[in-house]
Amino acid sequence: MRPALAAQPLVIREATQDDIAAAQAIYAAHVAKGLGSFEETPPDLAEMTRRWRDLTGPGLPYLVVETEGIVRGFAYAGLYRHRSAYRYSVEDSIYVEAGAMRRGLGRALLGELIERCTALGYRQIVAVIGDSANVASIGLHAHLGFQRVGVLHAIGFKFGRWVDSVIMQRSLGPGESVLPVTKRNP
Repeated sequence: MRPALAAQPLVIREATQDDIAAAQAIYAAHVAKGLGSFEETPPDLAEMTRRWRDLTGPGLPYLVVETEGIVRGFAYAGLYRHRSAYRYSVEDSIYVEAGAMRRGLGRALLGELIERCTALGYRQIVAVIGDSANVASIGLHAHLGFQRVGVLHAIGFKFGRWVDSVIMQRSLGPGESVLPVTKRNP
């Protein structure tokens, strides 16, 4: 299955409400088996739909990647923090189904997310990666220009053990080198 999936053209597009069930299933598997998310109980479809609406309502990007018409992963940007001074900063989240990892889908998704956040006028994007041993996510972010800026040691407790968060950051557009000319609402 690996070569066939890898050979299929990727389609990256804005998620619609019809895609949220697939996103929920992908995310539920990550919550149940992985340390990339610090949630311990997978959110149901209604909760995932609410989260999608909360992000897309104000115009933040929420993307899906598909091959052969099947959603294989999703990524979105949310506000990094809700206080007004953070209004030029977003935080990314990205999840790919287990059987589709290491085929370039995450790289394509995150690359498109970066482009869209830049076009929207954001200047910084932050990744808060669960687990210092999550080399796939850390490597993906590094490949796309993120720098490791810190580690929160033993900040979470999941699956009977302490888990770190790795903080990575990347400038978007001119980053901090040019002051913003337009006022972004918080």
